[in-house]
Amino acid sequence: MDMDDLPVVEFGFPGPLRDTLVAAILSGAKTATSALLLGYEHANEALPEVGQRSAVVDSRGRRVAAIELTEVRVVRLADVDLEHALAEGEGDESVAQWRAGHESFWHSAQVRAELDDPDFTVDDDTLVVTKRFRLLQLDPPVLDE
Repeated sequence: MDMDDLPVVEFGFPGPLRDTLVAAILSGAKTATSALLLGYEHANEALPEVGQRSAVVDSRGRRVAAIELTEVRVVRLADVDLEHALAEGEGDESVAQWRAGHESFWHSAQVRAELDDPDFTVDDDTLVVTKRFRLLQLDPPVLDE
């Protein structure tokens, strides 16, 4: 499998959050993620499908790993369970912690700008796309020059 042939998947926005999320993927701690269904609709993108393979990029846009989706579900925000929250590998110990962190991200200026809605907020009925994945391949690390 050549990672250069795979579509790119981005976790968060470039910077410290993405670096943390990518490190968790590379370590095997992160095996799940979630996104707003509205984000897919706004970008006119199809939902991902089980079996889809993607190249994970770091904050510098380098392809550092390949993942394969093993589960895709659309659930209400209020229905995200502890198993999913823990599988996101971000250190949350409860659904409430997971939700607080994700609400902070989804209410950020960057997400609101991406959605073209400066007042966007989530609630219990907001639809979330939860995805589980497995790590397929790590690219050899690129040394900074």
